[in-house]
Amino acid sequence: MKKIDQAQINDVAWRACDTFRGVLDPADYKNYILVMVFLKYISDVWNDHYERYLKEYDRDTVRVERRLSRERFQLPAGCDFKSLYEQRNQADIGERIDVALGAIEEANKEKLEGVFREVSFNSENKLGQTRDRNARLKHLLEDFNDPRLDLRPSVVGAEDVIGNVYEYLLERFASDAGKKAGEFYTPGQVSTLLARLLAPKKGDTICDPACGSGSLLIKVGRQADERDFALFGQESNGTTHALCRMNMFLHGMDSFRIEWGDTLRNPRLVEHDQLMKFDIVVANPPFSLEKWGVEEASADPFHRYHRGLPPKSKGDYAFITHMIETAREGTGRVGVVVPHGVLFRGGAEGKIRQKFIEENLLEAVIGLPANLFFGTGIPAAILLFNKAKTHGDVLFIDASREYKDAKNQNLLTPEHLDKIVRTYRKFETVAKYAYRATAQELADNDFNLNIPRYVDTFEEEAEIDLGAVKKEIAGLEKELVAVRSKMDGYLKELGL
Repeated sequence: MKKIDQAQINDVAWRACDTFRGVLDPADYKNYILVMVFLKYISDVWNDHYERYLKEYDRDTVRVERRLSRERFQLPAGCDFKSLYEQRNQADIGERIDVALGAIEEANKEKLEGVFREVSFNSENKLGQTRDRNARLKHLLEDFNDPRLDLRPSVVGAEDVIGNVYEYLLERFASDAGKKAGEFYTPGQVSTLLARLLAPKKGDTICDPACGSGSLLIKVGRQADERDFALFGQESNGTTHALCRMNMFLHGMDSFRIEWGDTLRNPRLVEHDQLMKFDIVVANPPFSLEKWGVEEASADPFHRYHRGLPPKSKGDYAFITHMIETAREGTGRVGVVVPHGVLFRGGAEGKIRQKFIEENLLEAVIGLPANLFFGTGIPAAILLFNKAKTHGDVLFIDASREYKDAKNQNLLTPEHLDKIVRTYRKFETVAKYAYRATAQELADNDFNLNIPRYVDTFEEEAEIDLGAVKKEIAGLEKELVAVRSKMDGYLKELGL
């Protein structure tokens, strides 16, 4: 059987969004599309396995049902996509979809409980009055019944196809979502860079305390030697938390724990009243978050802020502090995306930054190009911390000038990523690109991490040969005299 092309599947899924365009904001309709992708996938996989087991067990349905009961998920009878598609003309189709999703959650409580709680296909506020709502849902079911969107493993092959279409849709939605995009998606190029820099290994525990839809967490996990790792995360937005768990499931990540709640005010990844520790902690937290919870932080039960309280109106160092405190002692590594102000702002942030440096936790500062992220054009940086450092130096990399221009965003190509990672691995000064600074140099700069203080990118202007310039001007003046003389001749002939 011919395999379906990934780009073709992506295109069909994206065109299904036409049902909602002009009716709902992308921030709202993305949830309906992504839930339908999820439903179509688990239905196709379930039916594919059912047909395979029928052949394997010579149509002995008792043995088939017993085998299906050991699948990684359960799909109750009548809750699959095909059953709902066949009911697409029913007056209560929205309610029927909701009931089916509720039954799927109930049958898979450990992995899927609550993932559909933020989405109702019977919502009048979101999808309109009954007649309009039914028409839209009918169109949506028909769009997803497109034979080109056949997600059976026997047709699409590798399980990553469905994970890839989910990622494709997330990125497309993020590009349409403006400022809201950063709340749920980190651009794939940045995720890939962080994953390669942190280089997880087999058996690692990996955590993202501001995990959004989980794309960054999944990318980092996939850098491990094998699928022998565990993913952990926390997300404050209920809808995005649900997307993250579906994303994990669709990428075949069964060893995950994603909590719902505010990481700074109420960390949920806790064991025995202590913060859990991880081999790798990675995040692209919200930039300079206001009202992040400084009031509660002063009495933090986990004593995360012993280096000092970050300012009330900027939560950057609150997230960084939490991440460092949850990295495993002696071995843990941290990678975090930050706005440039984190590198040089003074006051409370300057004091916290100084303590990080004096504790020899900071390993590298990497400046990124502007306009890489959805929802903001400002340049950002990556900070790498390492609790296993064997020296006191910090590497600064200025990668801000090397990127590919794109229509709406700048891009880091594979070549750009290779150069950043290679430079970090060598940990050496590279003229106009990287500088290995000593602890004393950092102290001499008052612990200011502004990259231009360390990486000199100034390009000297070429020397001007004044003699050659004078000679060129003289030649031009002679030409000008000749042209004027010729013009005077023409004018004289014309009697002017």
